[in-house]
Amino acid sequence: MKKIIFIIAAFFGVLFGATSCQDILETESDRQIFDPELNEKTDSMFYTLGILKGLQQAIDQYVLVGEMRGDLTDVNYYSETDLRELANFSADATNKYDSAYLYYRIINNCNYYIAHRDTSLRTGSRQVALLEYAQAHSIRAWAYLQLAKTYGTVPFFTEPITSISEANQTREKKDLQGIVDALAPELAKYAGYGVPNYGDIDAGKQQSGGKKIIRSQMCMLPVDLVLGDLYLETNQYELAAKSYFNYIKNNSLVAENYGIAPQSVYPNRRDLPNNMSLNYSRSWSSIFSYNQTVGYSDIITYVPMAVNKYKGEITNLPALFGFDYYTTSISLSANDSTTNYVSTDMYLEDRQIDPSQSYLDLADEQEFYYANGSSSQGTIVSSVSIGDMRRYVTLESITKDDSTFNVMTKFSSANIPVYRGTTVYLRLAEALNRMGYPDAAFMLLKDGVNSTTIDTNYVKPATIEMLTNVIPFLSTENRTTFYQGYGIHSHGSYYTRGASSPYQMNTIVGKKLTALSEQYGIVPTYTINDTINAVEDLICDEYALEFAFEGNRFGDLCRIARHKNASSLYMSNFGGIWLRKKLEYKNPVVDLSDENNWYLPFN
Repeated sequence: MKKIIFIIAAFFGVLFGATSCQDILETESDRQIFDPELNEKTDSMFYTLGILKGLQQAIDQYVLVGEMRGDLTDVNYYSETDLRELANFSADATNKYDSAYLYYRIINNCNYYIAHRDTSLRTGSRQVALLEYAQAHSIRAWAYLQLAKTYGTVPFFTEPITSISEANQTREKKDLQGIVDALAPELAKYAGYGVPNYGDIDAGKQQSGGKKIIRSQMCMLPVDLVLGDLYLETNQYELAAKSYFNYIKNNSLVAENYGIAPQSVYPNRRDLPNNMSLNYSRSWSSIFSYNQTVGYSDIITYVPMAVNKYKGEITNLPALFGFDYYTTSISLSANDSTTNYVSTDMYLEDRQIDPSQSYLDLADEQEFYYANGSSSQGTIVSSVSIGDMRRYVTLESITKDDSTFNVMTKFSSANIPVYRGTTVYLRLAEALNRMGYPDAAFMLLKDGVNSTTIDTNYVKPATIEMLTNVIPFLSTENRTTFYQGYGIHSHGSYYTRGASSPYQMNTIVGKKLTALSEQYGIVPTYTINDTINAVEDLICDEYALEFAFEGNRFGDLCRIARHKNASSLYMSNFGGIWLRKKLEYKNPVVDLSDENNWYLPFN
């Protein structure tokens, strides 16, 4: 077989008897993708996995650039200089996390595949390369989107570069809008396409015990989600909402009933109500378990890293957040199964990234709602001020050597989530809100889509019409699929659904408007634009509670700031002022109300 076959061995590290410690997948090598024939049916699989190798190489930078510059993290005594410079916005081109090359490597590989792949090859009536061809377009658009979000205006090209002379040519530059204008029309041709699926891969034994299973279809970036992101970043709200809904419909993606029992995170507290009744389908923590049987209902796309350096690309993210995935010191914990191993050596007191106080405060100020009996009017729902439960799963309290500290556990399997089902619903909420339907957006936070029981106390007739004809959850065709969704806020606060819950739109939006007035000196007039702005901040809070430390945060803040600026509400550059206030605790060395200061120097 062609030498390109070794791409798959380099990516998964365990196929074809690969045992060499050298990772043979190198962009500069002619072994990677520069085979101009691309005329065998199997080429698509090999080239696609070679492209995905680039995502592995970029993922640490993606997460750290997105989180260290956001409002959910803080540095500490052990933090390296490069992380500190990201956090206070003093990073220059020498920063090791500032490498546009990581994304251009992905882009060039996609360009080559798109330019050379013969999509007419068939097995019977099936065109064998179309899913991979669509995936190459999707990954390329995603990589360009990260470049524009990180650097502002960047060199743009869609032809493959295969020589030094071509690489040295001067190329046009495009900003975020220019990139979307250039790539979205072509990507839209593949809307509704699925992703390639090469089956489950046994990636070897992990140091913490048990085998690591990689699900190949979950390494892909669905076209409709990338397309939705392109539109959302450039304030094309209805197009974004339609793209996210297309994915939801085509994949029957219903918002799950996740929950976290307070007793599981507060085992010794005496003030929890004895009559607290909980009934949820899945534990929220199962999302991040990544084993063969559970944890995949919410994960759409993740980047799986190798179990050790001999098997492929490894990640430093778990260690930076306090968990040594690659430790060689293993002991069997008494309360674990025979296949799951835990060692206190795996928890690092010298972690380099801490949660910020603003994140902890946000989580602590949330109410937890629970069923507290019933009456002739229905379920009685009470609340207790114990905070959002997701914070206690995201940050595990560890005692080691008489020291107690928090460890961020989302990366403890060395798998980095990129898209989750919850991502799709929250970004849809963001788009619906800016379309002028804040009640629909709040519905996704509170009740979820329940086609048989839409709460007309706060969901308006015009919104129901929109949800029937424009984003048609409630159409005759779709209503049987979306009859039983759940609100995203319930993941950490539990009983948010229905008229009996204290979590009601007027109350929650009113509190947010009051807080915004106090923080920014604005004078709300209680128009729909005030409501949209407040609901947007509630969505921003939900992003923090749900996706903390997954790599999205600074991008979320910048995108929302642009929305606020585009709406021209309250004051000139309100979005920039809002962003600066969010990040003032970092003592940034630049004025973050100026969008020019949001970007890293291009390197």
